[in-house]
Amino acid sequence: MEKLPKHISEKERFSLVARARSFRYAIRGMGIILKTQHNFWIQIVGAAIVAYMGVFYRISGTEWTVLVLAITTVFVAESFNTAMEIDIDLTSPQYHPYARDTKDVAAGAVLLATVGAVLVGCIIFIPKIFIGI
Repeated sequence: MEKLPKHISEKERFSLVARARSFRYAIRGMGIILKTQHNFWIQIVGAAIVAYMGVFYRISGTEWTVLVLAITTVFVAESFNTAMEIDIDLTSPQYHPYARDTKDVAAGAVLLATVGAVLVGCIIFIPKIFIGI
């Protein structure tokens, strides 16, 4: 085995096994979200309805791209919100106003992402539904 320079630790060295492990951890994290977050299931159902509407109305590639980005933004916001809730519950098991504020701000970020995604959906689908474009 090649000796690493002193300034490069074993952790910094590239390893396919370590990369594969990191995917396993990420998939485990997604499983935690799916098992514990009821709002995530609602968001998945909403995304499925939007995908169906996209197929039904034969939206353009650009419209698909914008929808996928909007949906992904909501999923990512919900994921970060869940991570923050888990961390706050660990680090502040008793009530603290800052812990409440942190959770509320994270939930607000999910709301902002969701409102943005709904607006994107409205911009794309309202003309198709009511005007037939």
